[in-house]
Amino acid sequence: ACVFDAYGTLFDVAAAAAGDEVEIVVVQAATQDDVIVHRGVSCHFVADYRRAVYPPGRAVASRRPAELVGKIRELGPDIVHFHGLGVIRQAEFIARLLEDVPILVQDHCDRPRRRRLIPFGSRRGDGIAAVSFTSRDQAAPFVAAGHIAPDTLVFEVVESSSWFRPGNQVLARRKTGLYGDPCVIWVGRLVPRKDPLTVLRAVRHAFPSLRDPQLWCYYGEAPLLHEVQRRIAGDSLLTERVHLMGWLPHAQIQTALQASDCLMSGSRDEGSGYAVIEAMSCGTAPIVTDIPALRRITGGGSVGALVPPGDARAMGNALVTWSRRDRNTLREAVREYFERELSFEALGRDLRAAYRTLGGAS
Repeated sequence: ACVFDAYGTLFDVAAAAAGDEVEIVVVQAATQDDVIVHRGVSCHFVADYRRAVYPPGRAVASRRPAELVGKIRELGPDIVHFHGLGVIRQAEFIARLLEDVPILVQDHCDRPRRRRLIPFGSRRGDGIAAVSFTSRDQAAPFVAAGHIAPDTLVFEVVESSSWFRPGNQVLARRKTGLYGDPCVIWVGRLVPRKDPLTVLRAVRHAFPSLRDPQLWCYYGEAPLLHEVQRRIAGDSLLTERVHLMGWLPHAQIQTALQASDCLMSGSRDEGSGYAVIEAMSCGTAPIVTDIPALRRITGGGSVGALVPPGDARAMGNALVTWSRRDRNTLREAVREYFERELSFEALGRDLRAAYRTLGGAS
């Protein structure tokens, strides 16, 4: 049960992609062998880990996953969907051993490595048939680094979805204590890549033009916390209207999002943007940065707003403009877009289309 709780999205995505003549089997490296059927999907856990010398007691993936490949061979797949460009050497190893089975490698906010790899589409990389990103634009750095051949097949598939639902905003505010007009929420780590300082500058720019704005910040990892606190303490308006709430259990994030009017994010880089997806699943509008993943998730800003990364003035102006529109209409539009483009049903549809394309090309 702990595995399914910790990596729930992996198994939810597998269940979403199953059906319509597509059978999904999950094969996952583990510390012991087991087979569990979860939400109608067979999950094969394969003892393919070794104990690392350093740090003591930490289990790490084997560099040559022979047991894992053996299990995949035994299952006889038509296509292998491999998660993570960051561990691409394992995917290449599997591709060489499985020969004619096409492999789709999915990005999870990975980075091109400095050390040059054999690019997909080259003689040694032919077994890796395609890659997927939330947005096709995210493939560009990998092409530039020589890790992906320019003619590699790229699918646009969001990493995951959310089971969150819209709710009664009045009741949600009673449960959470959130308030404001608008009631703005931040959900994410206080790290440079998320750029919370630009969001603070943005709301400071917007606050004088809003009725009763309040910003509520939920976060876990927070290396920028002291800097954020100093910025708030140095401005009386921020002190009155910015609330650093800290960590909140994931199950309670849904209620906080239901209570909010909009979510703001200053991210400079995202694999997909889970907080934005979860907000949109509640009908909460996103005011976020114009980066490839968030551009894709928001339909090019057709719901919410997109602003240049680091541009606090543009983000603040977007918040003011958004706040003057009818919020009930906006919530309905956000949720409708989510159901059409970002729900598990939509994600399963996109994955099955990718699988059929690979199956027809193999």
